Amino acid sequence: MTQRGRATRTAGRPRGGPAPRGGQVPRGDLAARRERLRAVIAPVVDEAGYDLEDLSVSRAGRRHVVRVIVDADGGINLDAVADVSRAVSAALDAAEESGGDIVAGEYQLEVSSPGVDRPLTLPRHWRRNVGRLVRVTVRGAGESGARPAGDRQVTGRVVAADDESVALEVDGERAQWPYADLGPGRVQVEFSRLDELPEPEDVDDDDDDDVEDEER
Repeated sequence: MTQRGRATRTAGRPRGGPAPRGGQVPRGDLAARRERLRAVIAPVVDEAGYDLEDLSVSRAGRRHVVRVIVDADGGINLDAVADVSRAVSAALDAAEESGGDIVAGEYQLEVSSPGVDRPLTLPRHWRRNVGRLVRVTVRGAGESGARPAGDRQVTGRVVAADDESVALEVDGERAQWPYADLGPGRVQVEFSRLDELPEPEDVDDDDDDDVEDEER
């Protein structure tokens, strides 16, 4: 079983310029900033051989918080997270030095791997969780047409996943659904398997301000 936990490396970078009055940033500004960040960060993560699973930018007190979630087949450990964090930080520095308004003001960069609470929404998410117990909403009658129409909750173990569909073992029987018939999957914590989960490893600075106006 592949161990999948959260590994985080946080880097604080001071940048000039005053914070907006009251610490508030319009959501539209955050959305535009997120897209500028993605244009810089996505190629760096891709070149390192990882998938950019999520990118968000929010305001926490006087600084921005840039959160980057990366993953790969087989998982990603803390050393790899640290390498990606350094590469992303260097790319942001270079982008700003070339005249781009990427972050503006102080910012805190957080690079981490997905936690077990992340929803399974893409084929690679299901593939990377083969062997785990998941709960998912199944839409409609399904491929066999034997099940009643309408959404229902299914809990089963992922036994196979490809680019088109996922197979679950449900009540001892194998069932297969195309992704179009499934909502986001949620990994279920199994108490008998808690020893498989690594302890969270976090390196964080002392900024405890509330996060406001997060844009995802």
